[in-house]
Amino acid sequence: MALILTPVTNIPEIKPGDYLPSLINDCLKKQGISLFNNDILVVTQKIVSKAEHRLIDLSTITPSDEALEIAKTSKKRPQLIELILRESKKVVRVNRRTIITEHKLGFISANAGIDHSNVRSMSGKQDDWYLLLPKDPDKSAKQIRLYINSSESVDIGVMIIDSHGRAWRYGTVGTMIGTAGVPGLVDLRGKKDLYGYKLKITRVAAADELASAASLIMGQANENIPVVHVRGFPYPLRNARLREVLRPENKDLFR
Repeated sequence: MALILTPVTNIPEIKPGDYLPSLINDCLKKQGISLFNNDILVVTQKIVSKAEHRLIDLSTITPSDEALEIAKTSKKRPQLIELILRESKKVVRVNRRTIITEHKLGFISANAGIDHSNVRSMSGKQDDWYLLLPKDPDKSAKQIRLYINSSESVDIGVMIIDSHGRAWRYGTVGTMIGTAGVPGLVDLRGKKDLYGYKLKITRVAAADELASAASLIMGQANENIPVVHVRGFPYPLRNARLREVLRPENKDLFR
């Protein structure tokens, strides 16, 4: 089966308070994209965060003593470090360029996923404005899914994705941070390979694989493609949550 990914190219600039479910659905119709059962919409975190009022002006942030202490090692502004701390459960590593934390959502990421690219200032200085991740990306994905499924009488899946770095490799990849209907993991344990060997440990990170494919189309700079329509996903849709892909610390060999 072919996997077809189509960029949704007519999404307007998202402002705080925009209702993404209906906005995305309208844009799909205007582009002539019809939805079928088992289709998937991949949505970048950035437009979800903008719609959900997750823009922050650093000039309004007062750094804590911990932030000021970390600033002695990191080149980052103490106000930004404070914001990273507020979005995190714990700090894992610090160097001059990056702060690695365990985000409140449960995953390990650089700078708590706080972003400065493609963020328009609301007032004051452009350099002061940053964007936080959605508070509950699973809930955001579910809201979009329920609206579109109800409006169009279909059963689709929705993913929220972000760009994450990886240990031991340069470069970012698209990563699922919220899902509704799209399985995070597909368990192949017990299935046989071509030669009859029964798989013992294989679980496919299907949502992350799809997130990476969609991220290639979305781009990272000025492409302005925050939504990708997917047809031909090779696994059935089911109820899923971000937490199913997160390895608990007591099973993490690298912390």
